[in-house]
Amino acid sequence: MTRGAGPVSVAAVDLGASSGRVMLGEVGPDVLRLTAAARFGNDPVRTPDGLHWNILELYRQALVGLAAAARLAAGTPAGRLASVGIDSWAVDYGLLRDGRLLGQPFHYRDERRGGAGSRAVHVVVSAEDLYARNGLQFLPFNTVYQLAADSWHRDADRVLLVPDLLAHWLTGEERTERTNASTTGLLDVTTGDWDTDLMTRLDLARHLFADLVDPGTTVGAVQPGVGEAVGAAELSGLPVVAVGSHDTASAVVGVPFARPESAYISLGTWGLVGLELETPVLTDESRLANFTNEGGVDGTVRFLTNVMGTWLLSQTLRTWGRDDLTALLAAAADVPASTVPLVDVQDRRFVPPGDMPARIAEWCAEHDVAPPRDAASTVRCIIESLAAAYADALATATRLADRSVEVVHVVGGGSQNTLLCQAIADRTGLPVVAGPVEATALGNVLVQARAAGAVTGGLDDLRRLVRTTHDLRRHEPVGIRSSA
Repeated sequence: MTRGAGPVSVAAVDLGASSGRVMLGEVGPDVLRLTAAARFGNDPVRTPDGLHWNILELYRQALVGLAAAARLAAGTPAGRLASVGIDSWAVDYGLLRDGRLLGQPFHYRDERRGGAGSRAVHVVVSAEDLYARNGLQFLPFNTVYQLAADSWHRDADRVLLVPDLLAHWLTGEERTERTNASTTGLLDVTTGDWDTDLMTRLDLARHLFADLVDPGTTVGAVQPGVGEAVGAAELSGLPVVAVGSHDTASAVVGVPFARPESAYISLGTWGLVGLELETPVLTDESRLANFTNEGGVDGTVRFLTNVMGTWLLSQTLRTWGRDDLTALLAAAADVPASTVPLVDVQDRRFVPPGDMPARIAEWCAEHDVAPPRDAASTVRCIIESLAAAYADALATATRLADRSVEVVHVVGGGSQNTLLCQAIADRTGLPVVAGPVEATALGNVLVQARAAGAVTGGLDDLRRLVRTTHDLRRHEPVGIRSSA
């Protein structure tokens, strides 16, 4: 890594599907440090018309967190924030007219999202043609399907994905960052530009979609008055820099790859299992296997598939009214893996919020297998079922991309789950390198720091900094291997 202009302090607004955080990043040629400025929950709100994101509360919490980050930055060698970057989950959006939000954005887990939309889209463009155009796996809540089912867009003059919506409120500018745009289904997978022909065929007005920007681009500056609302006038004029605004795009920047024969699992609410490629894989076999080609930072391709993540565990604990996951995992470790059933974690019944232990028992009854007998067995069942699904997805990815893999990197909150990481190693037969936990925030701040000139170089250089500044944990395979 070439020595840059000196360490900077930047703020990362990192919004996950169940929680959000604002992190202060200190970044220089030999420095990569995160400090939590704020953490907050992200709970959806159900109204008579469906499940919504509480986007206004998320924005308020982000502002409070940015004010806290600015105060922390004052005590760093840099003395102040250099910029802010925003990332979040994909596909969901806000509709605006004359700059005003037309209702709270729908949640992708809303049971009514996308079903009718996907049918309407495929009447116009076949699944095969759509995959050749956008390279995306079929998910019924993809943006293109939501818009096809959402007549409200006819009242709007702009569609902004969640990170772009928050950036708009901060700066007044309307832009769409390219890695997140790649998840909409409306971006040409080969050119990286909006597919205007597809928009026309689907009767989606081109003016709805803002100009595209790449990670590292300054979108605008925080408007006067925004910071004052939370007692932080120093936020005024702060540059807002586009990062890999799809959280997985930022997370992959933070994966400490040391060799090309590596795969990753970005493990949080979802488990994103994939490879980093230079070109998309658009074969019919890839489409049928439901693999996606999403945009990555520096023009890379995230070739991956969505697999159920720690959502199953969090919903199970919520059902039980417990918050002692560590104790439950310790008890589950004493349950032999061979004694629990492997359930299909991709079954659609596990997607909406609800009673996961009852749904697991229901799945077992339908498939004539004995259900888990107690809480520890239920947790072990979930762990082994997730690990088996990740192993199967990884085997498919390597076959479709004609790539060999010698190590699996697990990043995100799930990397702290040592039982799950060991199960992944056992079922893949490959070493698992766990960490860093905050890979998404790290990727976010690294792109900002590079834009500010504090560090330079390509992704290999950024990842080398992650490896040399963070403790990683290695799990060697010792047990059962997936049959995939």
